[in-house]
Amino acid sequence: MPIYEYECKKCGAVFELIRSFGASDVDVKCAQCGSPRILRLISAPSRVSKSCGPTSRGT
Repeated sequence: MPIYEYECKKCGAVFELIRSFGASDVDVKCAQCGSPRILRLISAPSRVSKSCGPTSRGT
């Protein structure tokens, strides 16, 4: 499940929530003040590599 980042429009707090792709943001409330006035922030997706260490490239 993806991690979404939100900003509260009332107190300015920024917080993260793990939510399914299909979940609506309607029920999200600020983790600090409980306000429903939140904005989902756009962030770059993270990428997980399956390699377990640096690779040698013939050097």
